[in-house]
Amino acid sequence: MGIGTPCMEAKMVTRAKVLLIDDDQDYRTSARCLLEGHGYEVIEADCGKDGLRKVAEQKPDVILVDVMMECDSEGYGVTQAIKYQDAFAACRNVPIIMVSSIQESPDELFPMAAESEMIRPDRYIAKPLEASVLLEAVEKALAARRPQTVPAP
Repeated sequence: MGIGTPCMEAKMVTRAKVLLIDDDQDYRTSARCLLEGHGYEVIEADCGKDGLRKVAEQKPDVILVDVMMECDSEGYGVTQAIKYQDAFAACRNVPIIMVSSIQESPDELFPMAAESEMIRPDRYIAKPLEASVLLEAVEKALAARRPQTVPAP
């Protein structure tokens, strides 16, 4: 997704909350512009710790998380926490989409690791990515979670 991608006019109307956890301010700005332009409410966090706090406070409908932030595997820790820590039990069914410059998914990086299930997102997308790929991933994740999105007034 190019940094210079202009904000688009809304094509989809929804009030779904997307939590975007990424330390790259330029990427967050570009992704926020794209998602808001398609009717999503976007909540941002620049690190895993802040992201987990916002998961608990904001109860997002879908989570986009980078892998490498303050440490090389921070996104994996966020995913594991949401899936398995009691503090996030209410959010266990929130779809997690990992978006990272690491080209291999967790299953490809750790094919024999028994623990790979603990860090496996619902979808993995490698950066750079096209805007349409990100939008499609969010739409599919929401559709799988609930039958319809709620139209905005």
